[in-house]
Formats: sequence, C-alpha cells, structure tokens
Amino acid sequence: MNRPALLTALLTLSAGVQAHGIDSETNTDKIPAFDITKAQASSDGRVTTFIMELAGTAGSVKPKPIGQLTGAKVQSYVWPTSLDPSVVGFDSASGILSLAITAHPDFDDTPLFDENNDGDPANDGANWHSHWVVLVKDEQCGAGLKVRDVSPGVDLLPATAPYLPIALDSPGMSPVLHGTMAKITVPLSDSENVSFDAVTAELQVNEQGEAPLLCVTGVHDIASGDLSLPGRVSQQP
Repeated sequence: MNRPALLTALLTLSAGVQAHGIDSETNTDKIPAFDITKAQASSDGRVTTFIMELAGTAGSVKPKPIGQLTGAKVQSYVWPTSLDPSVVGFDSASGILSLAITAHPDFDDTPLFDENNDGDPANDGANWHSHWVVLVKDEQCGAGLKVRDVSPGVDLLPATAPYLPIALDSPGMSPVLHGTMAKITVPLSDSENVSFDAVTAELQVNEQGEAPLLCVTGVHDIASGDLSLPGRVSQQP
C-alpha cells in the first residue's frame, strides 16, 4: 500500500474507532471528579466493559452522611443504554436500562455482598459499588428523572435485587475507580453496537420515604450534552 493510501486508511480507521466513544469538553465550573472527558464501551462477545474518564480523580467525592435512609444522598457514575430492561430481569420496555457505580454512606443496598470484607454485608454503602437501574421520567424530581418505583411481587425484578421498591439490581459486579477513570465489566454478551451515554449525577432518597423514592436531583455532567446515547459498544480486537 502506498503512503497516501495508507494514511487515508489510518485516518478512516481512526474516525471509525472514535465514532464508538464520546468526547466531552472539560468545564472548570464542574466538580473535576464528575467532569466527564470521555466515555467508551467495548465487548469481547462474552463480557462488556464500560469506561468513563474524568477531569479529576474518579470516586474522590462522596455524599456526606446524615445518619438515616430518608433524605440520604447518592453520588453516581452512570451509563444509560439502549438495552431493554428485560435483558437483566426487569419488565420489558419499562424505562432506560442504566449501569451505575454509586456510593451512599447512609444505607446498604447490596445485601448479598461484603464489599469492605469486614464480615458484615450490611454496612458497605459508602464504598463504590455497582447496580443495574431503570430510569424513567418524573417531573416531581429535581432533574426530571427517577429510578422507577416498583411493587415487589408485581413488577419483575432480578433475583439479586435488594428489598427496595425500586427497579434496582445489585448483582455484585466490582467497579474499578483508579486515577481519572471509572470502569466496570459486566456479563453482557453480543452487545456490539448497543447505544450508550455517560452521566454523573446526584440522587436523593425521598425525605418521607414514599414514591418517588429515589430521584435524580442534580446532574453534574452528560457526555453527549443531551442524553442522546451517541456512543456505540465496539468490538474488542
């Protein structure tokens, strides 16, 4: 291949690869730990890895504890996807299936797992951990979104869902927050070309303990700027 043809091929390949991810401009007005600079996702056909790159240190900012569940705040790194919620065990077409890395010191919603390895699986909420959640619109919430309220025993929930009346699953997938990167690998096969976005947000448990139980109260950053899910899961070489 001659040099001009090789250069053209490389540029074309580079453009194709870049199209799978999402680049986001930094903003000095945002908290660096939640200021998204890039998001990407890839699959080897068996598992899928989601990555978010931040302007600051990933996971360095957590909510301040208030000592109770009602009114408790949650910080999160979230990848909304085009996947149907039924893929992981929720009701079909029930909202936006999203993968989330969260921390919240006032409650533990991963009862099957002991994230801090102290022998007590019920005191790990302050550690960064993962969830599948279903997001839906709700104008009662500050940012217009909430984790879908459900009725256990009526609405479909995955077997590893905690005992909370919301569409939230705790399957125990361990996130990695290192330097400026937040990363998580999930057992999701055949996901090539699934659409995704990346969001950093704050949520809050309803102060009265009623629906809407878990609202998105503030958005730090959206990689696409408009939640249009422009990213595509790429195939690993």
